[in-house]
Order: sequence, then structure tokens, then C-alpha cells
Amino acid sequence: MPQDPLLDGATVADYVAQGLPADERDQTYRVDAVLAAVGIDGTRDPRQLSGGEGRRAALARALVGEPDALLLDEPTNHLDLPTILWLEDWLKAYQGALVMISHDRRFLDNVSRQTLWLERGLVRRAEFGFAGFPAWQEETYAAEEAELARMDNLLRRELHWLARGVTARRKRNMGRRRALDVLRGERAQRFSSKQDNDRRANLAAEAGDISGRLVVEAERIDKSYGGKVIAKGFSTRILRGDRVGLIGPNGAGKTTLLRMLTGDLAPDGGEVRLGTNLEPAYFDQRRDRLDPEKSVWDTLTDGRGDNIWVRGRPQHVVGYMKDFLFQESQARTPVKALSGGERNRLLLAKLLAKPSNLLILDEPTNDLDMDTLDLLEEVLADYEGTLLVVSHDRDFLDRLVTSVIAVEGDGNIQEYPGGYSDYLSQRPKPEEAKAEAPKAKAAEPPRPKAATKLSYKDARELEELPGRLDKLASEIAKLETELADPGLYARDRTRFDKASARLDAARAEPGNGRRALVGAGNPARGTGTVRNRATPLPWRGLGREGGR
Repeated sequence: MPQDPLLDGATVADYVAQGLPADERDQTYRVDAVLAAVGIDGTRDPRQLSGGEGRRAALARALVGEPDALLLDEPTNHLDLPTILWLEDWLKAYQGALVMISHDRRFLDNVSRQTLWLERGLVRRAEFGFAGFPAWQEETYAAEEAELARMDNLLRRELHWLARGVTARRKRNMGRRRALDVLRGERAQRFSSKQDNDRRANLAAEAGDISGRLVVEAERIDKSYGGKVIAKGFSTRILRGDRVGLIGPNGAGKTTLLRMLTGDLAPDGGEVRLGTNLEPAYFDQRRDRLDPEKSVWDTLTDGRGDNIWVRGRPQHVVGYMKDFLFQESQARTPVKALSGGERNRLLLAKLLAKPSNLLILDEPTNDLDMDTLDLLEEVLADYEGTLLVVSHDRDFLDRLVTSVIAVEGDGNIQEYPGGYSDYLSQRPKPEEAKAEAPKAKAAEPPRPKAATKLSYKDARELEELPGRLDKLASEIAKLETELADPGLYARDRTRFDKASARLDAARAEPGNGRRALVGAGNPARGTGTVRNRATPLPWRGLGREGGR
């Protein structure tokens, strides 16, 4: 299965049947079985499929013939989590040979049994799966560093000998000089290889003007399209600096929810409030914002001159291209000639050039190599604004987000603190949900409780809480700035220890959590509203989800 499969054929079933041997293409039951497994209607036009649906159809075509060997290039791109989990189970039971290229660490951990590492023109092989790769990589780099250090010491001794003078052109002396020249050449080659290995994309993201503390607040929002319920009574509160991941099956309504949370689409019921001073930037998984006929140069400069403004400073477009691993010779290359990973890097380059305080990322990890993906995670972790990310990359979510909003379908949307692994541990098991359903049905309706008046002490504390929170936030920011000074530890160890201890204590004070979860209710239907929409968000060109 290629990375960008070409979908042809009158119907999806015809396209998938091409994966069967020519004399077995009349065995339509095999096509029907694999299409049912990946959840695609065989009567549809393959050219009308979404990105995730097209990838599932391509997988069905690769699997339908039960081949002796499978070659899969980025098989998880655009797939939703249920399909990825199904594919993992299928491949683990597959009896043939499997060779796959993927940036999805969790997928490789679960499926692979050997690892081929291609780097600097050299292929290394290990007889263990990808789970052991990070340790193997570190050991390899440590051995190279030790070898470079050994060569440096030897070179230093030889230079010392040479500085004392060669008294005669004896064979021994000439042999040592020749050996020194060889050593210098070998050392230069190894150092050059190490520099090539250290060549990674130079990504950086700068937050724009500080937004208000409240970024998005949704209260009991409802949304339906026709007979399909997208959201029912969902509430959440997103504060400045939060990193929220959205997950769920394709077509469940992730994009619709994202559009409601950012004010682009009004809910049918409930209310969405937006914070002040929002400066959003949007990354589109379909890359619709890239003109395939434009060159890399014109895409970055918008066709104006040879400089691009990068976070408020002018920079020559070629230098900025090199930060994202583009060669100077690619400056006039049209976008349509770039690979999937290169297009993603180009879109990231354009996105990260301007300041923002709200990043909206829709499947940003597709087609990225692991080094660039690692660097993207570091950049987003240091980003001072607020992040909303739709992703099916479980490892990426575990490393980055502070909470997960799971769009399960049929209006069921729940938020869970933590990453994807925390979501798995907290979500109700299917058997538990089934067991609880009859109890909930038979239970007596709760009796209304009498209103309880707060005590004077509690009322006083509640009144003072906003001021305490603002004071704590100011103190934490001041301490973080002070500890960011790299010379503080050397100058004043006592001050460093006191500031560190106070910062930990301030962060641990009650009421200082960065997320506030608002319980979902079941509101009466009505016209939904969006308040304080000060800035229109960039949704033009957004890929529609589930045909909507």
C-alpha cells in the first residue's frame, strides 16, 4: 500500500477487487468481508471518499488477496483510532512477512518484531521491535561520541609529536605522518556524519499577545444534523495555556465540535463564550491552504519579495526554508511536486511564522518523520498559548495534552484529564456501561434537595478566591522568569533553592489547577449562542467531516 494511494474504479468494491489475483476477482464475498471489516460501503465512488475513508479502502485492497508479504507505507495516516486498533490486531495475527514504514510509535511498538534503521546511507538491523529502538539509538550515538573522543585524544598526541619536529625523513616518521593524515581524514568524515545526523528542522512557535485567562467556555451545548446527534449537553471550560486533544471515530463530529468551541458554528442549544484578544492559527490536515501550482518561495512570501516576516522580524526566505529542512534548489519547486511530509513542513513553516495565542491543529503528525515530530512536540510543549489538537497519534497525545475530549458518537462527548493512556484507564468499560444502564432506568428520580446556605467563612473564601488566583498566577510567572536565568544557580544557590521550593508550593496550592471541568447537563432545546466573538477564526477551507 503506497503512502498516497491512487483511488480508481467505478465503485469502492471494484477498486478493492483489484487486489485479488485476476482469476479470483469474481469472489465478491471476499471483497464484501474485508469492506465490512474496515467499515466502507462498496457501492460508493472511490473519488468521493474522505482521507480516512480512502486510506481504509486502500488497506482493504492490500489485505483482500491474503498476500504472502505486505509492504505498508504510513498505513495509519488519516485512520481513526478504532480502525488503527483493528489493524493492529489483524497484523499481529497475520502469518505472512510484513515490512512497514511508520511514524506512529505506539503502532510500531505493538506490531513490529524487527527494526531496520536507515540513517546517513547506512542500514542497521536489530532483532527486536521498535519498543527497543530508543535505547538502541542512544547506545549507538554514545558509542560514536566515545569513538570521536578517542580519536580527538589520539589526534592531540600526534599533533604534539609533530610540533616537536621531525628530525629526519626516516620511514618511521613518514609512516606516522601518513597515519596522521589518514586519522585527520577519518575524523573529519565522522564529524561530518555527526553533523548530518544533528540536522533537524528548526521549528519555533511564538505566542502572540496574551489572551484573557478564559479562552473557551461551553455550557450544555447541543448539535444535530438531520437525524444524527453530534453533541448533547456537553460542557467544558478551556483556560489560557491548556492543551486539549480531541479524539474519536471518523464522522463522529470532532470537526463540528471544534468549530463550535472556536465560535465558527453556533450550537442548536446551550452557549459558547470566547475569551478576549484571541489570535488563532489553524493547521488543516488536508493542506487545502496550499496552492499546488505555487512554488515553495511564493507560498512562504505570498508572492511578495524575497523576505518573510518571522515572528515580527524579517528573514530571507531561503534561510527560513533551510530551518524546515528544504534545500535552496527547492525554492522554485511547485507545491504539487513535494512529498506529503514536505507539504506538512511547508504548512507548519507558514503557520509558525506569525505570532498566535491559540493554535488549532488538525492531524499535524501525518507524514512527519520522527525527528521532526519530536521537535514539534518540544515546540508545542513550550508554546505559551492555548492548543486544540485533533489527532489519532496516541504517543503524541500522551506526550503533549493536558486533557482529552472523546467524541464517541451519538452525542456522547466526555472530557478526561491527562493524555490518551489516562483516557483509556478512566473511560467506562463497555460491559460496565451495559450493566449500569438497567440500574439507571429503574432508579427512583432523585428528590430535590433543599438549598443550603453557605457559612460566613465559606462565603468569604469564595469571594476572595478570584483575587487569590490572580495573585498566585502573578507570583508563579515571576518565579518562573527568575528560575529561567541560567546563571542564577551559580550566583546564588540559596536563592535558587528558595525560589524552586516556593514555585512548587504555589503550584500545589488548592484552587490553582489549570483545568476546570464543568459537568454536563441535559438542557432544554433552544437556539445556541456564541458570546464575545472578538476574532473570526480561520475555518475557510476546512475539510468537512462525515460528509458535513
